[in-house]
Amino acid sequence: MAGLFFFFFIFFVLHFSLSSATTNFNVLSYGAKPTGLTDSTKAFLNAWAAACGSTGPTMIYVPKGRYLLGSMVFGGGCKSPDITIRIDGTLVAPGDYRILGKAANWLSFEGVAGVSIVGGALDAKGSALWACKAKGKNCPSGATSLSFTNSNNIKIKGLLSLNSHMFHIVINGCQNVNVEGIKVIAAGDSPNTDGIHVQLSNNIAIINSNIKTGDDCISIGPGTQNLWIERVKCGPGHGISIGSLAKELEEEGVQNVTVTKTVFADTQNGLRIKSWARPSKGFVRRVRFIGAIMKNVQNPIVIDQNYCPHNLNCPNKMSGVKINDILYQNIRGTSATEVGIKFDCSSKNPCSDIRLHNINLTYSNQIAQSLCVNVLGKTIGLVKPHGCL
Repeated sequence: MAGLFFFFFIFFVLHFSLSSATTNFNVLSYGAKPTGLTDSTKAFLNAWAAACGSTGPTMIYVPKGRYLLGSMVFGGGCKSPDITIRIDGTLVAPGDYRILGKAANWLSFEGVAGVSIVGGALDAKGSALWACKAKGKNCPSGATSLSFTNSNNIKIKGLLSLNSHMFHIVINGCQNVNVEGIKVIAAGDSPNTDGIHVQLSNNIAIINSNIKTGDDCISIGPGTQNLWIERVKCGPGHGISIGSLAKELEEEGVQNVTVTKTVFADTQNGLRIKSWARPSKGFVRRVRFIGAIMKNVQNPIVIDQNYCPHNLNCPNKMSGVKINDILYQNIRGTSATEVGIKFDCSSKNPCSDIRLHNINLTYSNQIAQSLCVNVLGKTIGLVKPHGCL
């Protein structure tokens, strides 16, 4: 009996191992060229189609080299429950920015599940487009480098994103996404090159990453909930921002956001909540900013509900976004301006339950100043600059 049991045990182990083995798809086998000179778009799409159509776990492998790619959409509805894209090389955008400029996204994943991107680099060659915009010419808006839309169970690990036309990574309408160990690099004056943008998404983690860019390191849009950000270094850039909100009247709120163990160096902002001075049914609540270090940051802690660039479509209006239950705890470092804490809230919807716990911000070796308008809250422990709450 023991021998028979052992036989069936071995049979099931072997059967499970065979059925769960990963099938590999090398892009070179589909005609991709690692020279950076030959368009490999079709080869990558064919490798995706093969992996997507397989019934078991699959891996798309991109060996070392440079691969020239145009705009691509990787669609969902796959049979494979687990697709890993392992990149040892660099994916390169066309040198003429007008080619990608016609597309909203460079690499777009739509309606996928169980997809992991591991390693590699994306080189979008965005500097020529930035130069065009700086001259005020009739330039295309440009493409997001990597976009996930209406997808779930996504992992992005160890990726380097260089010089995106616009946003580097966008997570839109997704569930259960883990971003870890990524690097984002773009010039400090590059326009609209947010490192990671999250909106309409739930259960998102961004961990142990380094973001250097010309706009927000991480921007958090409407409909974001259960977002965890930890050990992120930001600079240059505009900091970590919730908003801009109140672009639309019928706008979903932001809730359950934790930002912890972050470092900001030479950034425009540190921890920011921003909304247009417009009517809105949106809200921001249950946000925890814990354990941040500021190094020469222009606005270390800021809530701005009177955002109205160029005075268009918002003068003499008030933000309808309701902001409450926001904690700032164990935040220290240096402000590049006299005002280290600025809460400029809506007179119609004052910010409420704002808590400052153990804050120490200095300016030119002196205690920084604070400014509060239409805000209700309290301080706990040692708080410098003291008191406008």
